[in-house]
Amino acid sequence: MLRQIIVSMMGHVDHGKSSIVDQIKKTSIVTSEPGRITQSIKAYSLSLETIKEICKNISDLSKIKIPGLLTIDLPGHAAFSNLRKRGGSLADIAILVIDINEGVKPQTVECLEILKQNKTPFVVALNKIDLINGFQIKENMSLIQMINSQSQSVQKLIEDKLYNLVAKLYEHSFNSERFDRIEDFTKTIAMIPLSAKLGIGIPELLMVITGLAQKFLEIKLEYDPEAPAEGTILEVKEEKGLGTTLDAIIYKGKIKTNDQIVIGTLNEPIVTKVKAMFILEKNQLKPLKEAEAAIGIKISAPNTKEVIAGMPIKVANKNLERIKIEVKEAVEEITLELDEEGIVVKADTMGSLEALISLLKEKGVKIKRASIGDINKKDIAEAEANSKLLEKVILGFNVNHLESQTINIITDNVIYSLVDKFEAWHNKEKEAMKLKQLKDLMKPCKIKILEGYVFRQSNPAVVGVDIISGTLKADIPLMKDSSAITTVKAIQHEGKSIPEAKQGQSIAASLSGVTVGRQVKEGDILYSDLPESHFRIYKELKEELSADEKQLLKEIAEIKRKSNSSWGA
Repeated sequence: MLRQIIVSMMGHVDHGKSSIVDQIKKTSIVTSEPGRITQSIKAYSLSLETIKEICKNISDLSKIKIPGLLTIDLPGHAAFSNLRKRGGSLADIAILVIDINEGVKPQTVECLEILKQNKTPFVVALNKIDLINGFQIKENMSLIQMINSQSQSVQKLIEDKLYNLVAKLYEHSFNSERFDRIEDFTKTIAMIPLSAKLGIGIPELLMVITGLAQKFLEIKLEYDPEAPAEGTILEVKEEKGLGTTLDAIIYKGKIKTNDQIVIGTLNEPIVTKVKAMFILEKNQLKPLKEAEAAIGIKISAPNTKEVIAGMPIKVANKNLERIKIEVKEAVEEITLELDEEGIVVKADTMGSLEALISLLKEKGVKIKRASIGDINKKDIAEAEANSKLLEKVILGFNVNHLESQTINIITDNVIYSLVDKFEAWHNKEKEAMKLKQLKDLMKPCKIKILEGYVFRQSNPAVVGVDIISGTLKADIPLMKDSSAITTVKAIQHEGKSIPEAKQGQSIAASLSGVTVGRQVKEGDILYSDLPESHFRIYKELKEELSADEKQLLKEIAEIKRKSNSSWGA
């Protein structure tokens, strides 16, 4: 037996996700039989009979066997980043809605990343074609007929906008094309221009989604209607007269009133019983005795205050202990994939947390603590305890936070933007740390004692010096061959003391502990006696060094390795 296809609507704010659902709902109210329209707070069921009626003028869907669509209309990424059950994501297929006039926006990119992570098939709905300058609405035409009937200038505008988006999707490793031009749907993402407001292209969108699901997802849609139900919590709400209720998508099996259920939490799974179930039909909650996948329902059950969005739910009339372990393991797949060191991340739901962790892990960011809810004192203390400066930070998606004087707190309500903000902060801090490190290191230098410029032979020796390379500073040790021989006590230029001298300058330097003519001679080449630990740091920061500095460090290492072959390695 085949269940309904679970379809998730994704896209940037105001690009038309809800408008597409509203347009389909309005149409289906006219074409469906009474009682066939079922919807929950977050999901909308569309029967095959309704789809056939909507598509009757453009396609013959007589061979389609799937019973219909269950459309989840959720903000941005939520349906996909909800805690995944083993074997796949919550949605079977997605509709990525893009305003054809605005193009790809931050939340669009976020959706593409989540689609890629979950390997979820999708189509692109290019909404608001009616707002393209000069577009003419014509009655009794299919989408392609209407596009072809436009003026040449309007057709060119549509093509330009479409192929700009094709290029943008290619940047994210997706090949795409207008749906009627595709030869192989396994290699190319279908793009359907449409107007949710006017209903243009809606039949074509349903035709493509239904056809793709029938061809490529039929095996995945097979299920035993008598199997114990499995699902995902979409939202936890307080309902007057019912108390805490759970809006859930059931994607497998059957659930009935009085069934024992196990629900995941951040701690131990909750075991409770279904007190009542409802669907929202014609804006009223209608009681259900039982429900089969795939369906969106509202569940009333005691002791569910700890449940949060994104948690798994399973019927457990049998094998309770095994199912508790399965649910706990499913939660741990996300909450325990953490590092011993790293940053702190917070999010409003488990789904958001999963998406944030996935995006950060892709970029190689280590995460020490990840949890649900507003940023609190414990999170700040956890971040403060980090030994590394670049890990003294908290990222928060869609949460409130306390102020902190000691750590950086970065928040946003778009995950893609949040990660961008974090990367910008990280790069800025890393650059500042590099500059501080370089400032604190002994400067490498190479000098020559000038012939005929010995001002004092000893106690201390004062000689004229050319700075051949690098920077000479007071108080640094100098070496001759590979051994330390003296320390620079002071530097003078034109009779005035200066803190340092750079390449190309000629100065007078006082050298302690040597006598000119004995330990050092006119014409000698001396190098700064660079500590090995400083040399290793220079190697790590080599991109910050000039070509001359790199060459000078190479010379110093070669001298040092005459007496210690592994020096600086």
